Amino acid sequence: MTEPKTSIRPSYRRAAIRDYIEKRGQASIEELAQKFTSSTETVRRDLKTLADAGQIRKIHGGACRLDVSEEGPFEARMARNTLAKQVVAEKVRELVMPGQTLFIDTGSTTLICAQLLARIRKLRVVTNSVLIADVFAKGSGEADVTLLGGRFRSDNHQTVGAETVQEIRNFQLDHAMLTVGAIDGDGLLDISEEEAQVARAMIRSSRTLTVVADLSKLCAKGQYRLCGFEDVTNLVLDEKPDSSFVERVTKAGVTLY
Repeated sequence: MTEPKTSIRPSYRRAAIRDYIEKRGQASIEELAQKFTSSTETVRRDLKTLADAGQIRKIHGGACRLDVSEEGPFEARMARNTLAKQVVAEKVRELVMPGQTLFIDTGSTTLICAQLLARIRKLRVVTNSVLIADVFAKGSGEADVTLLGGRFRSDNHQTVGAETVQEIRNFQLDHAMLTVGAIDGDGLLDISEEEAQVARAMIRSSRTLTVVADLSKLCAKGQYRLCGFEDVTNLVLDEKPDSSFVERVTKAGVTLY
């Protein structure tokens, strides 16, 4: 019997497989082979490549997404779910106008968003992310960038702690654009207490809150509550969630993109 031929480039196929596993939690080799019109041997090689890169975890007969506690280094997270994050970034670009002021916190999704937002003219950006500050400083939009002080954490290229929170309180900006560790039925959560403190301070010091996340965050778990949906202005996802979630957030006044 002739095995099905691979119909897309290997790098694109692996990214699509990673996104598929992220959103569904796990998938079998046979399921992935059928979904992506590939042979089972090709899928096995793809899963090994993804697992070696720290982007998924192999299990018997297939693979599953990493647990929250297994998120791994920032560089590895940048390589996960990239197609979904690009979709989110394209949507976010339409929500920010030239000359506006915004907080942006540390995260792989916010960094990808920053790469597009850096083209918008004359933004005023305040961030605790060294990488995001660098993107805006080099962008064609000529943003005015403030990098918040505080204790530096090299794992996520960010500043955190009491000094960071205190500096945030000196501002009152148009937007807070935040990524999150998880989204549940009551609102937003994070997996790091220090990052949650920074996010809460940004929420308090901004007029509107835009949350950027891929759909996998609705299946994730977080330990630290950031806020409820009543504090969220915009929720930007890569795909439309189920109808019960849509009803819940829109009832709270959230605009869903």
